[in-house]
Amino acid sequence: MDLRNIAIIAHVDHGKTTLVDELLKQSGAFRENQQVSERAMDSNDIERERGITILAKCTSVEWKGTRVNIVDTPGHADFGGEVERILNMVDGVCLLVDAAEGPMPQTKFVTSKALALGLRPIVVLNKVDKPDAEPDRALNEVFDLFANLGASDEQLDFPHVYASGRSGWADLDLDGPRQDLSALFDLIVRHVPAPAQIAHRTEPFRMLATTLSADPFIGRILTGRVESGTLKAGETIKALSRTGERIEQFRVSKILAFRGLSQSPVDMAEAGDIVTLAGMSKATVADTLCALDVDTALPAQPIDPPTITVTFGINDSPLAGRDGNKVQSRVIRERLMKEAEMNVAIRIADTPGGEAFEVSGRGELQMGVLIENMRREGFELSISRPRVIFRDIDGVRHEPIEEVIVDCDDEYTGAVIDKLTGQRKGDLAEMKPAGVGKTRIVAHVPSRGLIGYHGEFLTDTRGTGVLNRIFHSWAPHKGPIQGRRVGVLVSMEAGTSVAYALWNLEERGRLFIGPQEAIYEGMIIGEHSRDNDLEVNPLKGKKLTNIRASGTDEAVRLTPPVRMSLEEAIAYIDDDELVEVTPKIVRMRKRYLDPHERKRQARSGE
Repeated sequence: MDLRNIAIIAHVDHGKTTLVDELLKQSGAFRENQQVSERAMDSNDIERERGITILAKCTSVEWKGTRVNIVDTPGHADFGGEVERILNMVDGVCLLVDAAEGPMPQTKFVTSKALALGLRPIVVLNKVDKPDAEPDRALNEVFDLFANLGASDEQLDFPHVYASGRSGWADLDLDGPRQDLSALFDLIVRHVPAPAQIAHRTEPFRMLATTLSADPFIGRILTGRVESGTLKAGETIKALSRTGERIEQFRVSKILAFRGLSQSPVDMAEAGDIVTLAGMSKATVADTLCALDVDTALPAQPIDPPTITVTFGINDSPLAGRDGNKVQSRVIRERLMKEAEMNVAIRIADTPGGEAFEVSGRGELQMGVLIENMRREGFELSISRPRVIFRDIDGVRHEPIEEVIVDCDDEYTGAVIDKLTGQRKGDLAEMKPAGVGKTRIVAHVPSRGLIGYHGEFLTDTRGTGVLNRIFHSWAPHKGPIQGRRVGVLVSMEAGTSVAYALWNLEERGRLFIGPQEAIYEGMIIGEHSRDNDLEVNPLKGKKLTNIRASGTDEAVRLTPPVRMSLEEAIAYIDDDELVEVTPKIVRMRKRYLDPHERKRQARSGE
């Protein structure tokens, strides 16, 4: 059977996973009466809740005698490590672009990786049936993007189709019949070359491990494309590190191939195919799995370095251990090391005391997803404010700069530009109309200035603005940037909050808690209306007397508290604050000090 390997890449929410659903349905991967959930490739709970793809996943379909292996990739740059690894397994890419929005930052990020590998793209102009779609403009912007990224003449001569992933059709012409996806299937088979590895089937077996996962029944499994040779289940092979050092020798217990949404055991893996092997105990991502007589490792694609770091520590608040069952630093360390092994974009380092760990990654969303997964597994953590990673280049301190693309109503552009370029020391790169009453702003802003900005941005644009960001370059350090501009309300007592006390505190600022909630000394219960922190007593009840008069008792009516999500809390806190994360609740607090230490600091004026 002919073979094609292709990856589908796109910006967040441009319709990749929905299109893959339709490709699977129309290729006959499902039975007619089979119940299939929407966005079937998003198998992770968090992926379904947030509507984004986090983990790259493979599937395969058959079309007119050709097997097409399809890789669904994440659209967010925070999970770019998944994309960089997965592109080594394919021979072509299908670039999906929203016909209304055009190419966006993550489109640029993933496309640059694909073009650098020499992959020939197919452009799918998706959602052309939307009222505000402008497919011709989007197509011109894609061409300009390819040219700016240094695409070759062969890559610039790309074919394109007009499609609607949700409606399940794709046509070579905008005024086509709009019936099915056969035009896209035929274009993939015609335009994407067959794997060059097929010619090396007589050579010794070699495969580069691309993704690592675990199966509850067969244990550790590695997925990748077979670069040369063939392999039968039961054969003995070995694993080599990137430097060629021998890691282990093992018997292949199972070979799995992708068939629709599931993996099926096969007798033999052949060069060019994407398969999963089981039986190893130590081999991991970027290692070479090969025949016993092979001594050279396959080159592994380098991964872009992380740009932010967050401190993960044990939960040492007075309410620790009430919700979760995994609270020891040893257990937290084991879980983080396991994550770093599977996710090559994450780095883990121990702190001097050994009670906390520095976790470095691509962005706040990646950190937020990791923390969310850990809290659902029963962990309790204390999380610090994200910090950017600096570099010394030729003796000069450099910091990461991000390209920010904002689409907002014309009336809010002044406030957005002032925040990005004035207060956060960004540089305005471009500003142009983006439709009726809309403006597109492109700015290059230090990553430090964007931590915690998204909430302000939504407030400034009354919730109508859209902000996308991606790593742009390293630049010399731009000096201090002011952080949060308001203080917080900090509890001075421990106990259960009282409605009457909160009612009296409402004039001080926004509250983060409601009545009858457990609180402790040092816990942040609200945002102060001024720029200083204020210690308050949320336990103070109303003084009672035995004298009652008509009309003197007022009913306590509280404004609903502001409930922050995990990512919002992490971005909100200051350097001297922490986020307490448990399976049931997210709290913010000052760095915990015992009462004697706090009194000593107060006396010394620290």
